[in-house]
Amino acid sequence: MFQAECHCGNVTMSAIELPLSVTSCNCSICHRLGAIWAYYDLEDVEIQTQGSPVIIYSWGEKSIEYHHCSKCGCSTYYTATESKGSDMVAINIRMAPAAVTNSIPVRYFDGAVTWQYIDE
Repeated sequence: MFQAECHCGNVTMSAIELPLSVTSCNCSICHRLGAIWAYYDLEDVEIQTQGSPVIIYSWGEKSIEYHHCSKCGCSTYYTATESKGSDMVAINIRMAPAAVTNSIPVRYFDGAVTWQYIDE
């Protein structure tokens, strides 16, 4: 099982298994967030809050909603909106202990220019 939580523990995320790889993206928001994303089908992830709701941020085409803890501010996960037609959720693996995630290969995605993986 893969488990992650924001700094204060308000937002918790869990999935049945660790991802085979994770993605570091250089688009304007991912670069600023410093997030590394683990992708899952929405049905394979459980997300809970402990009382304080998440804050949602979306921009541009509004096809992705970035979720942040309203208490500690951590960027915890993002979801695709209905306009994107996807049931995908991306968990920021930086919310999990490094000892758990350090061995997962990181792929690099050029979301700023080419929309292609750089490591291929």
